[in-house]
Formats: sequence, structure tokens, C-alpha cells
Amino acid sequence: MDALEAIMSRRSIRRFTGEPVVEEQIETVLRAAQAAPSANNQQPWRFIVLTERDTLVAVAATSPYARMLADAAFGIVVCGDTADLKSPGMWQQDCSAAVENALLAAHAIGLGGVWLGYYPKMDRVELLKELLGIPEGVEPLAVLAIGHPAEIKPPSDRYAPSFVHRERW
Repeated sequence: MDALEAIMSRRSIRRFTGEPVVEEQIETVLRAAQAAPSANNQQPWRFIVLTERDTLVAVAATSPYARMLADAAFGIVVCGDTADLKSPGMWQQDCSAAVENALLAAHAIGLGGVWLGYYPKMDRVELLKELLGIPEGVEPLAVLAIGHPAEIKPPSDRYAPSFVHRERW
């Protein structure tokens, strides 16, 4: 699958087959995430990989929108290390770029995934930090639920020319 095909056909997948993934697939997704651009090349992202069913179920309970995580093959908690950043206000953008790269990579290798937002919902963030022992100065931005898709969603052409302005608003 080429890059444009992956971008245009990726959809949020919320139902999974339960089929396991192999470690190489997890590493591929993480390598893609870490290939994202970041402000001043600081790469503030940090990742917690979740593969144990008990942990996936526990993390699923930290957000009303994370139920599908309990059935995913694995999860990735994408965090930003906020210590000593040259561009402290940019970690959310940097980590968001890593999230999108991870989702595109998962799709490109035949997996499906969904982005579960946490930051800036501090009630969810605090639950996640406590549950996973995330240290001070590290902020969870999102959790990704990833696995073999149990649903098929056709590509959706979302291009809206009315959203595009040229030279000025």
C-alpha cells in the first residue's frame, strides 16, 4: 500500500477480531510513530505498549469512549515528556503527528486502529497516570487501540473545497 492509498483509505476501527499480532507489527507501528516530525527535533514522545488483557481492560475503563480497547490486540499510550523542551507548547502537536503516523502504519500492514483522546481531559489523564505509573512531567495525550479489524469501512472522500481559502480568508 503506498502512502496516499493509506492516507485516503484509513478509517477509525473500533471492533477487533481478537486475533493476536506479532511483535514485529508492534515495532513497525512504533517505528512509524517515531518517524514523525517534531519541533526542534526534540521528539518528546514516549510510549507505553499495552498487551496484557487485564491492563487493556483496566485502561478501557478510564474513558467513556475507550471500551474497544478491551478487545484490541494491543494498545499504545502516547505521552509527551514535557521536561526541558525548547518549544514547550509544541509537545501536543509533536505527539499528534506520532499518533497519525502510528495509525497509518497500522493500516498499511493490515491492522486497524482508533485514536482515543485523553489530553486535555484531565480527569482521564489523571486516571491513566495513576493506573500506569506515569511520572510527573510526562503527559498522556492519547491511547491507540489496535488490532485486526472486525469491521470494514469503505474509504470516505472528505475533501471539501469550501474549507479551502487561497492567499486570504
